[in-house]
Amino acid sequence: MHRLTQLPEVGDLVVCAVAEVQAFGAFVTLDEYDNKTGFIHISEIASGWIKHMSDFIRIKQKIVCKVLHVDPVKGHIDLSLKQVNAHQKREKIQQWKNEQRAEKFFEIVAKDAGADVEACYKEFGYKLMEKFGSLYAAFEVCANDHETLKKHKFKGAWIEKFVKVAQDNIVLPSVEIDGYLTITSSKPNGVESIRDALEGSLEDVPEETPSSIQYVGAPVYRIVIKASDYKTAEASMKKISDAAIAKIKKAGGEGSFERERKA
Repeated sequence: MHRLTQLPEVGDLVVCAVAEVQAFGAFVTLDEYDNKTGFIHISEIASGWIKHMSDFIRIKQKIVCKVLHVDPVKGHIDLSLKQVNAHQKREKIQQWKNEQRAEKFFEIVAKDAGADVEACYKEFGYKLMEKFGSLYAAFEVCANDHETLKKHKFKGAWIEKFVKVAQDNIVLPSVEIDGYLTITSSKPNGVESIRDALEGSLEDVPEETPSSIQYVGAPVYRIVIKASDYKTAEASMKKISDAAIAKIKKAGGEGSFERERKA
């Protein structure tokens, strides 16, 4: 793992490996910080009285801790295990795993570029981490938008290789929602008006939110939206349903929308 050479900051969550357990606390190594040593006092192992340390912490165990104090001169790092909840632990471990994957991807980029991995970090790797927050985040945004590096003024033959590795290996998170349109028209050309309203409502949908309208049974139609997050999906749902209703009303018909279909 391409470890960070600086010290963590107070409040950071860090992934650690338990190296030594004593009656007064435990010594750990920080995986992401060049295996620097940290210490967890017994009072920060768990809430309440601790009879046996082995009930809470074991040698070689992988744990997530919160940084309480850092002495940059002596390099001492005080940590807490008990101040990390289950949700924070899951998120941090996933982030750590993602960074391990990203480093493997980065090695592929370097190999494809015919360059040394460390040289690639110095040339553009550290700059990507600084710009996007982490190496994995850089791969993730490139998987979503192959032009993003150029937009951020990055240059070099490596960009094409980086983007390809990102798009070949990163599966972007997505959500799917649906809602129901009820559209009617008693006009002579009602069928055509309904079709035009439905098709027209999808005209301006961006590529990043794939959308479709499915026939359920007259006069009900199901809108299906896929997006990277619920906020984006809901915004697209509103835009499509509003457009369809506006178009059918303009043609002399009626329309309504509901998120859940009534029985």
